[in-house]
Amino acid sequence: MTDLSSLYMGLCLRNPLVASASPLSRTADGVRRLADAGVGAVVLYSLFEEQIREEAAVDAMLVDAGTESFAESLSYFPSATAEDSGPRKYLSLVERAAAAVTIPVIASLNGASPGGWVDYARKVEESGAAAIELNIYFLPEGNGRDVEQRHLEVLAAVREAVDIPIALKLSPYFSSTSEMARCLDEAGVDALVLFNRFPLPDIDPETVAVVHRVDLSSPAEGRLARMWIALLHRKVKASLAATTGVETPEDVVRYLLAGADVVMTASALLRHGPEYAGVLLDGLSQWMERKGFATVREFRGLLAVPPDADGSLFEREGYVAALRVANLSSLSYWAR
Repeated sequence: MTDLSSLYMGLCLRNPLVASASPLSRTADGVRRLADAGVGAVVLYSLFEEQIREEAAVDAMLVDAGTESFAESLSYFPSATAEDSGPRKYLSLVERAAAAVTIPVIASLNGASPGGWVDYARKVEESGAAAIELNIYFLPEGNGRDVEQRHLEVLAAVREAVDIPIALKLSPYFSSTSEMARCLDEAGVDALVLFNRFPLPDIDPETVAVVHRVDLSSPAEGRLARMWIALLHRKVKASLAATTGVETPEDVVRYLLAGADVVMTASALLRHGPEYAGVLLDGLSQWMERKGFATVREFRGLLAVPPDADGSLFEREGYVAALRVANLSSLSYWAR
């Protein structure tokens, strides 16, 4: 009998498989279905900074408009506005989802700058979220240090607002991912999620227009995240969450061997349905039985870069080795 229990930023999970933010977690019923399928935790779909600011602007407008009629309207808001508002609905979802399942429900806040919107983090905590995942999404055109500082400022603002654990979803595009990870670790982040996928626009030459779409991830995309997880394992105090490129049980195993504390997936569950979580977990258990591992702890990080090793040198050696394999393959092909 295998023990899949795992620890993620202080939260005790029944297994290391986490359903990451997606349309599947937009409703309490969707969260319940994911929990019934066996995942260890669920990340709700994201609440955006822009939505919170829009709600605040509407509230201010209604207050200003009402004061022209009667003073009591300072506390008056039309019921339709309260019911249809994205942020208010999100807090209701957090509350209902947390009450509906026994696994941790993690809220997701998507922002690009420090500001009043982070006050919603406290409301999310009060609504029952077990943790918050920060998704700092913006494509900068300025100084690289300004980008790094922006992440630290947003983290500090949310850290001040809540007591629950905070995970931060990182971009793979920092000039030094390891330095950014260490700075965030020192600033008190509880987990790093590697990596964020940006829904980049494309160009349609037939319509001569910019098109926007979201593509599901493929297994090949997991290599970059696994490399950095293997490099960061045991070099930061924060938990490491893997995301992107999870399609099979083998992908889950690969991430855990690299040193991930949890493995997140959305694309596989969107392709195959929430019940596919059972396939991934069964495959993980079967692999553990074949290899003689009773617990996940026994093999987590087994193939990570040793903490006392020079990560850049280690990766350089791997780069050279990969090129040698590629050259030998080419020679073998042309020798036929």
